Amino acid sequence: MFNKEEFIKSMEIILRAEKAKTLDEAEEQERWNALSKTIIHMITPRWKETTENYHRSKQAYYFSAEFLMGRALSNNLMNLGIDDKVRKSLRELNIDLNKLERIEEDAGLGNGGLGRLAACFMDSSATLNLPVTGYGIRYRYGIFKQRFEEGFQVEEGDNWMRYGDPWSIRREEESVMVSFHGQQVKAIPYDTPIIGYQTKSINTLRLWQAEATEEFNYPLFNQQQYDEAVRKKNRAEDISKVLYPNDSNTEGKKLRLKQQYFFVSASLQDLVSKYREKFGENFEHFSRDHAIQLNDTHPVVAIPELMRILLDELHMPWKKAWKIVVETFSYTNHTTLAEALEKWDIGLFSQILPRIYEIVVEIHRRFEEELISLGYSQEGVQPMRIICHGQIHMAWLAIVGSHTVNGVAQIHTEILKNRELRHWYKLYPQKFQNKTNGITPRRWLALCNRELASLITELLGDEGWIVDLKRIKKLEKYAQDPRVLKRFLEIKQWKKKQLAEYIEKREGIVLDTQSIFDIQIKRLHEYKRQLLKAFHILDLYFQLKENPEKEIPPITFIFGAKAAPGYYIAKGIIKYMNEIAKLINGDEEIEGKLKVVFVENYNVSYGEYLFPGADLSEQISTAGKEASGTGNMKFMLNGAPTLGTYDGANVEIIQEAGKENNYIFGATVEELEILGHHYNPKEYYKTVPGLKRVMDTLIDGTFDDGGTGMFQEIYKSLLEGAHWQIADQYFILKDFEDYRQVYQRVLEEYQDRILWAKKCWMNICNAGKFSSDRTVQEYAKEIWHIKKQN
Repeated sequence: MFNKEEFIKSMEIILRAEKAKTLDEAEEQERWNALSKTIIHMITPRWKETTENYHRSKQAYYFSAEFLMGRALSNNLMNLGIDDKVRKSLRELNIDLNKLERIEEDAGLGNGGLGRLAACFMDSSATLNLPVTGYGIRYRYGIFKQRFEEGFQVEEGDNWMRYGDPWSIRREEESVMVSFHGQQVKAIPYDTPIIGYQTKSINTLRLWQAEATEEFNYPLFNQQQYDEAVRKKNRAEDISKVLYPNDSNTEGKKLRLKQQYFFVSASLQDLVSKYREKFGENFEHFSRDHAIQLNDTHPVVAIPELMRILLDELHMPWKKAWKIVVETFSYTNHTTLAEALEKWDIGLFSQILPRIYEIVVEIHRRFEEELISLGYSQEGVQPMRIICHGQIHMAWLAIVGSHTVNGVAQIHTEILKNRELRHWYKLYPQKFQNKTNGITPRRWLALCNRELASLITELLGDEGWIVDLKRIKKLEKYAQDPRVLKRFLEIKQWKKKQLAEYIEKREGIVLDTQSIFDIQIKRLHEYKRQLLKAFHILDLYFQLKENPEKEIPPITFIFGAKAAPGYYIAKGIIKYMNEIAKLINGDEEIEGKLKVVFVENYNVSYGEYLFPGADLSEQISTAGKEASGTGNMKFMLNGAPTLGTYDGANVEIIQEAGKENNYIFGATVEELEILGHHYNPKEYYKTVPGLKRVMDTLIDGTFDDGGTGMFQEIYKSLLEGAHWQIADQYFILKDFEDYRQVYQRVLEEYQDRILWAKKCWMNICNAGKFSSDRTVQEYAKEIWHIKKQN
């Protein structure tokens, strides 16, 4: 029960103890900190009860290098069902809860869809009363904070803890030691509560922070060797300093490997220690109590690490230990891209983790023996060797060492089975499953689009849809009701206004809310084809310059994306897109027709404005390259039709909501396979009207890349390729004309407001499948074999 007096008193006590201030005297960030800690104080008994209850049954553990959580305060108040009570209580003290919520920084624990998926899974697990714990790294600076300087991406440290981290509790007493060759570091767990939506369950996200075993060497300092005195401390802290350190050189690769081993070793030691407390030294039933999900290849080194613990510390025979390992682990594959299927050079791996390398060699040897015994020839074994050409294939190790392998969308899983992992599927057909991704409807509708959520609740009669998203299918009966459709359009217009205000505040750019808000927000990668969108915008611009009388509805193109610091081409594309924005936004003849905005530092909190404010969802990756996507689902749930290819979860979105309510273009996976190496992008460059003119802006001086040669490199990659890739490997030129034609249909149909509203509404009504609640229930039943704990 919420008690206003006790709540306010708790905030006052915290402020007096930590800041020697009253509520009236405190700064906004101090009030936010006190409010957040008061929530922690309120939920601690339930959190402790949930943890104790879960220990009585089998649990699942989600190992992930990323957890892109977003702000905690507003989400937690909603899930606890006390948002209105807290808001009212603070208002009586002249404190604005909205201001306190905006103080909070996004926790810098993730980068893209993989990390946001992990966050949605944690929310769903708690809401469904499922015993699931997340394990990862408590990054000090996260991925990076992005800003633009002369159109170039500039990376800065993301100091997300500058006002503290009130949502984490340090568990010093449960720290463990992690050893690398020549280095030992302390892993300190920080626990974050994951509050289920209006349920008693409070799950745990445990993140490890790396610290030195020796904080400070006094004798060295006394000898005036100041840097050397803190060298061990600095090297230890480097491990949890930054998410995905640049690995373009050997030192960066070493740090990445250390990060991966650090968090899986600490996590497994934690699980083993707790198991020992419960069952003693009998580890034969370890897999009966533990299901560990490896979220992509980053945590796969956990497989040989658990073998090390079972072999070296518990002195278990190899076969018995291996059986436990395989029964414990399952592996989620998130990509069909060969370069993203992680590999480690033997020299580097064996240098950092010599004992783990010995175990990987033995896993490799025994697996090859198994294949030979099954009648495989040396030629047949070749594509499945865990160690090959001086590298360790972590995805292959994951498949061999797991009982289940899953893709994250129907088309993705089929591509894995029939193409990318076909050898493995032939060997282990029983291991492969599909688990189409999902998103939590709490954050991605109930929280970020309260107006639409209220309309849905009104039409359905209660809020049950928030935990059973399939119920919104019943809204289809309103698809022909002009009164409901007009109310939806009014809500959409209000969300566009909120987004425009947010962008004006953040970017200093004024948007026309009567224009189409066409949005593409995701990681910057060539296969996601932000460049295709850039080419189309430039083509539209040139058409309007040639024919000023050409009638189109006004369009605002909004992008958000970060490029990995070492990804040269991706950073060049960002610069190019910002150059296009500069050209178009500065042309008075085009004013009121087109505008281009590339928002800085796109993150979860930005997304909470962008997804509800979108008129059109751009999901234009090359067919077969996007495993699933979850941004497409967030747009769909908030009423934006998809303009996209038959790729990832787009396929299932079309199946659910209908092709007539979305816009599909481009070559299919099958068509691209047939085309294969016969593809010649120069033919399209020469023959597709307008394409050459657009592409030549990369090299003809229209735009300035600051003398870097970036634009020339992009141009060359499209027409000639490079030693590591074929020309236009993501088929931008091939799909350009089809994209342009379909976009023209978007512009025509958007102007019929009721027709457009119906398309949006049908997407909302059919988004039920894409709840992460459904996805997690499938994992729990079909992979983890865990049950709800009431």
